[in-house]
Amino acid sequence: MPAVRVKKSNAEEAKRILKRVGIYDGKRRPRREEENVLLPITDPEKAKNLGFEVVDIELPFRPERQIYKNLESILKDKFTKEELNFLRRYDVIGDIAVIQIPPEIEHREKEIVEALLKVHPFLKVIAKKGFHRGAFRIRDYSIIWGEKRLTTVHKENGVKIKVDLSRAFFNPRMKGERYRLAQLVRDGERVLLMFAGILPYALVIARYKNAKITAVELNEDAVKLGIENIQLNRDKLKGSIEIIKGNVFDVVPKLGTFDRVISPTPKGVDALRLALEKAEKWVHYYDFVHESKIEDFKERIISQCRELRKECKVKIKKVSDYKPHVFKVCADIELL
Repeated sequence: MPAVRVKKSNAEEAKRILKRVGIYDGKRRPRREEENVLLPITDPEKAKNLGFEVVDIELPFRPERQIYKNLESILKDKFTKEELNFLRRYDVIGDIAVIQIPPEIEHREKEIVEALLKVHPFLKVIAKKGFHRGAFRIRDYSIIWGEKRLTTVHKENGVKIKVDLSRAFFNPRMKGERYRLAQLVRDGERVLLMFAGILPYALVIARYKNAKITAVELNEDAVKLGIENIQLNRDKLKGSIEIIKGNVFDVVPKLGTFDRVISPTPKGVDALRLALEKAEKWVHYYDFVHESKIEDFKERIISQCRELRKECKVKIKKVSDYKPHVFKVCADIELL
């Protein structure tokens, strides 16, 4: 069976390229060697044309993946379309699955757990989502299967991220956004990261670019996890990360300016003007916007820039659905 051999340090990027061109074989497991990783592929000629080293090696199939591709494929004949809409919105964080189960089907948790384990046999914990609480957007969770813990190490974009869902917010769905921003940053940049959390954005940027990152976070538990995460990845980071514990609106006004400001803004918080004030060239500002108000949001950014005597170009990118007709968006703002 064909596979490509790449250095461990290049494995994430290689996997991304193979997926993008449609030749990564997700039905088989990769294999680690001493210095390399073997990634399964479906088209050796295309891989060679991309410059990869192609080898012929037996790589095992993932358990039941050839039958069960996703949760919906298992449960589609057992639950209604509306119920499946809730169930399909689960997240896998490390070896923990987090799922939302409507009250009317809670009595069928066992079926849902069995289906999740067929799709993700490596899981050690399955937790059910509760409500957000407090200023730091921490959810309540109830563990419905497995080990009694909410801590794990999540891997993405070539970094390891220690997560404690009971103490600090973490969104695995922003993996693509974190990688996108890391590719936009240039070596040598000074980057300000507001509302930094447990440092997922900072870690991914520092993994790929030799940037100097200043991260500001109020949640003491998130700061402690962030410090652990820097240590966890210390041999992989090209850039440096400084964490400042404190309220963004107290800390950031006292800082200087930065080449680039990134604001994964919590819902209901307005930090746009502050982000624009502290940026010399680029701002990446996240917000939650109704689809009918996206142009208004863009005009508000342009107006704020002009009030600060700055000209700008703005591109709005929909990042994810939040609720019907409301999206999490990123405004990529270039200051001229």
